[in-house]
Parts: sequence; structure tokens; C-alpha cells
Amino acid sequence: MRVLYFSDTFLPKTDGVAVSIKNFSELLTLRGHEFTICAPRYGEDDFERMGDNIHVIRFRSGYLPSYPDIKVVLPSPGKIKKVIEEFKPDLIHIHTPGLLGVYGMSAAERYGIPTIGTYHTLMAEQEMYVSFYRLFKLDKLFFKINKFKKKINFDELDKYIKFDNFNIRKKIILKICNDLYNRCDVVISPSHLIKQQLIEYGINRPITVVSNGMDLKRFKGKTKTLNTDAPKILHVGRISYEKNCDVVINAFKIVHEKFPKATLTIIGEGPAIESLKRQAEHLEIKDSVIFTGFVPNAELHTIYPQYDLFLTASTMETQGLVVLEAIACGLPAIGVDSFALPELIQQDKNGYIAPPFDVQALADHTIKLFTDPEVYKRFSRASIEIASTHEMEKCVDDMETVYEKVIEAMKGKEKKKSLFEMLLDFM
Repeated sequence: MRVLYFSDTFLPKTDGVAVSIKNFSELLTLRGHEFTICAPRYGEDDFERMGDNIHVIRFRSGYLPSYPDIKVVLPSPGKIKKVIEEFKPDLIHIHTPGLLGVYGMSAAERYGIPTIGTYHTLMAEQEMYVSFYRLFKLDKLFFKINKFKKKINFDELDKYIKFDNFNIRKKIILKICNDLYNRCDVVISPSHLIKQQLIEYGINRPITVVSNGMDLKRFKGKTKTLNTDAPKILHVGRISYEKNCDVVINAFKIVHEKFPKATLTIIGEGPAIESLKRQAEHLEIKDSVIFTGFVPNAELHTIYPQYDLFLTASTMETQGLVVLEAIACGLPAIGVDSFALPELIQQDKNGYIAPPFDVQALADHTIKLFTDPEVYKRFSRASIEIASTHEMEKCVDDMETVYEKVIEAMKGKEKKKSLFEMLLDFM
């Protein structure tokens, strides 16, 4: 098979989408398949090949003012036409609902190519990045002012957010995403809970579940025991506002009062870093909260086992790749009851689930776990068992099967006229 990927995020920028694309394409090429990946241009760290059978095509892009990590790919219909005519894909796989994903879908319709879309990210839950509050960078202004006026507190920042929290914005984003994914022949969900959520959102195309998977030969843990008064808590991921790391830090403040030697390590980078550092300082726990910055995924499997607990307050995970990595390494986990997290963090089995944004509940669950060594050991053992169902090779089998079935079912797919086609004809 020849598969053409479209994604508005990819390496060298590291996130769950990029890791998923890398893993599936590399492992499927070992089975004789070929891939071309259409992705944004980032800079000097860009590359154009991943082995002989994976070609990366880069597209010119700008960035979203409220979140520079998000690339806005500029229209390149002629370039996309050339890619399709030279590569002759059997299948197009859309990985993001951004502009590059839209371009890819329009091209698929023009050429009558079978199309799959993976719902990696619940974009409607990231509507904050198109708010006036962050588009005009009022959050950065707040923290600059706060350096000089200590009387300004975080409650005031919340007022700006609440003032700009119009529900209509989320509905618009949801409609845009639905319009794209409802043009796919099949939609892939990384988890069963997200599949149900997508149905509720209004996705009316066939939905199949394929986990992003985990290399359990690398992320391999042993049952852990707890015998310390200085527990080490870990959070890993993109440090952006929708991940709610501020909630994690507030919960850690309460845990730290019970365990003064406890530490919280936050691995990752993103636009929320500076505000979180200010928060830790404001709460007088900055010496116990460690910000490491970016750590390559190739090193993470050696880092997780050094910690005692994985803690997250994210409310928008479609699967939670870092949670999967952590539990595969034997860490109990504590998270919130939102979207896909309860599939990986199972209440009273390998961790605890708190209501979203409930700081006290997250703290209470953490303290409870750290005061019961027997439960801790049982949770660690269960984490490894839960992760074992996400073995990467099985997930690759599932993806390959989906590809084959869609290609076979959509033979002779009708070509559609579109704005993209008219633009190509004009050029």
C-alpha cells in the first residue's frame, strides 16, 4: 500500500500525534508499505526522509499568535497535486483538522482517493487558543505586570478567562471538525470512550477503535513498592493551558504540606511554562517543583521508573500517550474523570479518578495512596497489566487491517468537484 499522511503537527515538534505517526509509519514500512507525510516546515531541524520508504514533504507555515507551537500551513494546491500525481497513494490518512488536514481532504475528494481520519485531539476543548484573551497575549501581559505588583493574584487572571469564555466559540470549532471528519470514509478513535464521545459530538461516519499503542519492549516496568517519606510525583506532556498543570501544582501544594520532602517534576515545554513557574513561586513551593524542559521520547523509558506516581489533570485526552507510557513502567496514576483517561487510569485498580478541576480530591487521592504501601503495590502491578493490552505490534495489525478494508471497500470512489479543484484548474 501507498499511504499519504496529512498532519498539521509532526517531528521535530514532539507531541502525541507526531509520535503516533512516526510509530505506525515506521512499523508498517517493515511490512512493505510506503508512506509520504505532508507536514509543516519548522526550521533547520526539519528532515525529509525516515528510511527508504517514508518521505516527508514540508509546507510553508506561519503560527497562531496565541500559541506559537501551532503551525498554520499556507495553501499550496500545486504542491499537493504534484505529491499525489507522483506518489499515487492508495489511501489518504488525515491526522489533524487544521488547514493541512483540510487541504488533504479536498485533494482526496478531487482524486477519489479513500480517506481515513484519526481523531487525535478534541479541538473543541482547545478553544481557548482562539480567544481574544490569548490572541492578544493578555496572559503574558498579566505576568509582566505581576512581577512588579505582587498584589495582583491568579484570581484576577481567571476573571479575564471567564469574561472571554463564550460557548459559541467551542460550537464553531466543533462544527468545523465535524464537517471535516464526516467527509472521511472511516474515522479512527484511539479509545472506546472517545468513540462514544465522537458519536455524541455528531460524527456520523463509521468509527473504529485503534489504540496508538506502546512499545512494551522499551516501556517495560516492574511492580513497584513504596517505602519513602519523600515521594516523587511526575507529570509529562505538552505544557499548554488545556493540560491544566496549574491544577496539578495546586494539588501538589496540599500534598507537600503532608509530605514536606515530596517533589513534583514537570517534563515538557509549552506556552504555559512561565505562568506555572510563577504559580509555584506564589505558592512558596518553587524549590519542590522541578521544570526539566523538553526531554526526548527516546529517553523517557529510563525516566519513568525513577518516580512513584504519575499525576495529570488534563480534561481533553483522546488516549493519553504519556499516561500509557507511565503505567507501562509500573507507575500508579491519578487523573480526572474526563474523556479517555478512565480507560487507562481505572478507579481503585491502578489509581484514582477525581472530578475535573477538583484540586482537593486530587490531593486527597495522592495522600491516600502514599500512606498505603499495600494498595500502592497492587496498583503498580495493575498498571502493567492494563498497559499490556496496548502492545504496539497488535495496534499495527489493527491499523493495517483498517487500511486494507477501506481501500477494498472504496474502489472506484466518486470524484467530487470542490473549491480545491477549481483552484488547481485556475493554476
